[in-house]
Amino acid sequence: MRDWLQNRFGLSPAVQSHLLVTIVVIAGLWLLERVVLAVVYRRFTDPWTRYRWRKSVTYLFLAIAVLVIGREWLEGFKSLATFLGIVSAGIAIALKDPLANLAGWAFLVWSRPFEVGDRIEIAKHKGDVIDVHLFQFTLNEIGGWVDADQSTGRIVHLPNQLVFTEAVANYDKGFRYVWNEVPVLVTYESNWRKAKEILTAIAFRHAEHLTAEAERDLLAASQQYLINYKKLTPIVYTNTTPSGILLTIRYLIEPRRRRGTVSAIWDDILTEFGQAKDIELAYHTVRSFSNPIEGKVVGTSEEPG
Repeated sequence: MRDWLQNRFGLSPAVQSHLLVTIVVIAGLWLLERVVLAVVYRRFTDPWTRYRWRKSVTYLFLAIAVLVIGREWLEGFKSLATFLGIVSAGIAIALKDPLANLAGWAFLVWSRPFEVGDRIEIAKHKGDVIDVHLFQFTLNEIGGWVDADQSTGRIVHLPNQLVFTEAVANYDKGFRYVWNEVPVLVTYESNWRKAKEILTAIAFRHAEHLTAEAERDLLAASQQYLINYKKLTPIVYTNTTPSGILLTIRYLIEPRRRRGTVSAIWDDILTEFGQAKDIELAYHTVRSFSNPIEGKVVGTSEEPG
């Protein structure tokens, strides 16, 4: 068999031995990983526990494979420098993207700009991180054609190297809350001061309980980031538009509760505005008029004779 391989493919006995050891190590570690994970899955049903075990076992066996196979192949070279000199040029060209993704994985593990479970936005993709692999990370997508920040059902795989070239927005690290706004437009004829009082009460009803929590979180975040908010309580701002008076509710909320609070706030707005006779919601309108009806006389001009 060895003679046939040597004559057919030009593989020396030493190379054949290295290949055999490589195949045996890979197959043995793969089978051992399957056995370990099968035992783990029988003992644990919690998804987080299973995920951590799977990632830990995979990385451990990968490290063992690299050490064993690397030692086996390097025995045939006089030095590590000789080996690296032979293959470095080819690796740099052929494996540029995989190496960049591997470096991105090392950056994710070391610096932790995001972790599994975080909600992030990167390269126009938003979602919850559900896996971080050696060459890519995976998002459970939110947004897109789905209104607000809710899941679309799509799983998006992104290369790790994006962490070096794209801005990463993390909804969960640092300050765990986001500012959300609910614009409410009332007519100019409405009692806008009363409407503002109603909206302020509604905002406090749904978000005031988060103020103390946000203050504690902000204090912790300020130890690492320069975040300085002077006012964390809900507020209603006033502005004017061509169609009416714009009252904007601004409040702090956890990212995953945005749509739920908006729905609850609008339920209260519609209920309370419906009971107020002097408040009407506005919408885009177009006004037309007739000069004769409104008492305006259209002037005439005569050409000089």
